[in-house]
This record gives sequence, C-alpha cells and structure tokens, in this order.
Amino acid sequence: MKLARCVHDGDVWWGAVEGQEVRLLAPADSVPVGTWSVSALESRAKNPGAVVALPDVGLLNPVPAPSKIVCVGLNYRDHAAESGMPIPETPLIFAKFPGSLIGPATPVVLPVDSDSVDWEVELAIVVSRPARHVPASRALDVVAGYTVSNDVSARDLQLSDGQFVRAKSYDTFCPVGPWLVTVDELGAADDLEIGLRLNGEILQCSRTSQLVFGVAEIVAFCSRVATLNPGDLILSGTPHGTGYGLDPQRYLRPGDEMTAWVEGIGELTNPVVAADRS
Repeated sequence: MKLARCVHDGDVWWGAVEGQEVRLLAPADSVPVGTWSVSALESRAKNPGAVVALPDVGLLNPVPAPSKIVCVGLNYRDHAAESGMPIPETPLIFAKFPGSLIGPATPVVLPVDSDSVDWEVELAIVVSRPARHVPASRALDVVAGYTVSNDVSARDLQLSDGQFVRAKSYDTFCPVGPWLVTVDELGAADDLEIGLRLNGEILQCSRTSQLVFGVAEIVAFCSRVATLNPGDLILSGTPHGTGYGLDPQRYLRPGDEMTAWVEGIGELTNPVVAADRS
C-alpha cells in the first residue's frame, strides 16, 4: 500500500494512493507522529472514504517528525569506488538533523557557504515501532515501509570538516517522498532499480541488490547503537553517479531540478534555488 500525507481543501490527511487517485483515510492530526501505525491506517483504508484525483492534493513529507535520521555511508560498492574509499567492513553510519527534511516539490536551498552541493538518491527505511537490539532475522518486523530520499551534501564542507554532519544537515538537505510504501508490498527491497535525473539527464542508476549491507543488516546494526523510534528514517546509501564522482565534477546550481526514484515506490522531484543572501 502507498500511504501519502497530503493536503486537500486546506486540511492535512493520510491517504492511500491507488493509481492516479487518493483515498482519504484519516486527518493527519488524528494519528499523532510517534504513535501512528501502518496497521491502523490500513484498517481505516477498509472503510469508504473520499476519493480525490492525485493531482488535486499537495503531497507532503510522509514522515514529518522523526526523532533521528540515520544515514549509511559508502553502502554501494560502485559509490565507494568513485569516492576512492574502501568498502566498509561494518555499516558506516552518521546523522542528518531532522530539520533538514522537506517533501516533494519543495525547493532545495543552496547555502551561501558552499559551492559544491551534490545529490544522492537513497532508499529510505521507515521504522514502525520502538526497536532495540533487533536481530537481522526479525528486522523487517520493525520496518513500516520505504520511501525515496535525496541525501543532499555540501562536498566542500564534508571534506574540510573531516566528518559529515554539517555538510548534510542544512535546511532542505533531506527531501523525502512522494509517499510511504508498506513493507508487505516491497519486502526486503533487495532488488529495486534506484536512480536520479538532473534536469532530465540520468546521472545515477543502479539496483538495491548492489547494497553492501541490506535493509535487515542495516536496521539490526542501527538498533544496537540506539533505540529506533516510530517514524525514524534510515537512509541506506547512494549508488555511483554523484557529482563528486563525475569527471569533471558537477554540482547543483540554481534552476536545476532533481528527480530521484526507486522502483515500486515512485519519483521525488525537487527544484534547486539560491539562498536569500540578504
């Protein structure tokens, strides 16, 4: 099931996306962040609800307030190669500030202190319930589903800082969407096409079968570090084709448009704008 958080007639709803229609399930404020469950929304979906055309709703970030965003670095073999880095022996995790989250169609704002802002399409894992020390064999039991993410990164700051947090945590640096696809539909998401187009040109295209550490391994590993909470996001890594890995290198400029996609989920499009230097 595709579950969207959307605006219709000025109200925010959870809705089930069915082709080019959205069946409105429940007002978003009736399913508080941190306590919502996919099963609860699915049970509501069995009841008749208003059906509206997909173009008539405004799609929002489907996971609006995670307690944390955990990212996995160098988790595609080809991306590690283009970065000139060895493949990690264990998942390389770091964090993005939750304030970096935006949804579909919202502009990514280029900060004034970086001229090397890059794109990174990623499969994002959405946690369904509190989880701590979960074995990989049961890891999918704590996954609500998946969405598309774009781990926007200021490469010059990443290199100068020697770590990732500032370079990846600017406001608007974490687009996600267009909706959440439940785990019963995609399972372990272990062989899906993933890619990104910049201004219509395909720059990233791979498959999740190329992940070094799969979904279950990632969730289990992260749950050994910290308790995972409902709505937390885990960004699973990006394949080759980032601007940093191109020759010559290429970075985002005002007026660009990024479209990230994952097979079985959908497309996430965000324009790029300059910061207001005033």
